Amino acid sequence: MQTNISLIGAPTDIGAGSRGASMGPEALRVAKLMPVLQSHGLNVIDRGNLSGPGNPWLAPVDGYRHLAEVATWNQSVHDAVYAELKQDRLPILLGGDHCLGLGSISAVARFCREVGKKLRVLWLDAHADFNTNALTPSGNIHGMPVACLCGYGPDVLTRIGGQVPAINPTWVRQIGIRSVDEGEKRLVHEAGLDVFDMRFIDEMGMRAAMELALAQVDADTHLHVSFDVDFLDPDIAPGVGTTVRGGPTYREAQLCMEMIADTGRLASLDVMELNPAFDVRNQTAEVAVDLIESLFGKSTLMRKPAA
Repeated sequence: MQTNISLIGAPTDIGAGSRGASMGPEALRVAKLMPVLQSHGLNVIDRGNLSGPGNPWLAPVDGYRHLAEVATWNQSVHDAVYAELKQDRLPILLGGDHCLGLGSISAVARFCREVGKKLRVLWLDAHADFNTNALTPSGNIHGMPVACLCGYGPDVLTRIGGQVPAINPTWVRQIGIRSVDEGEKRLVHEAGLDVFDMRFIDEMGMRAAMELALAQVDADTHLHVSFDVDFLDPDIAPGVGTTVRGGPTYREAQLCMEMIADTGRLASLDVMELNPAFDVRNQTAEVAVDLIESLFGKSTLMRKPAA
């Protein structure tokens, strides 16, 4: 696994339906993300926060809220993530709302095309985020990034990484899903997304879900994890704007992260939708940092690293 890490803050709630995710990067810093990672021998640089347009808090236009501002933020995220990858560093994007996964993963896909690597995206989330402007009930673009990455969306978003679509839906594995809008369900099915929803996890267990999600990840694979904090059950992670009951428990989430770490292939990470305005004494940020630490190798016992 890459040991040179770069933290990139993206303090905006431009794509969300609630204000407050703009404070997410600072909450993660307050929860000691940087020293926790450094304690594992990682070389961590905090690049500070990106800047971009403020949130005008306007109604949707043609099914999109704040389309121009979302595009500007995502272009900045794309450029920052791509720059770190080109320097052979592992970028951790500190969100901010999950619309920013569009810029981040567009950059990763561009980098993978250039270096000839396969891409696998693990989308840890309560929501599929596969809406379009015709399907969305809200117009909030944080419900659309996966669809945009797969080519369903306006040019100003789908072309950020220089290729449309930026990714193939078969490269994505969604885990923990339990809230999908009616029209979105049909599009997810038609696109062929691989979804391990909470029913699958209830019936088969997190271990089976992760074994399937990580199948065929090898030395030629760039593994990107896009971790929306609402992936977690709100009993342990109340600090998000879009809580959905019935998510993974703390132990299930730890197993998920530890199995990703066991591959040794993690190469980029998003940490999204942390909203301190809904949190209790920074509890959710601390849980998120704990889980991120597991992604980078924290375990109860010493384990043999991946070959």
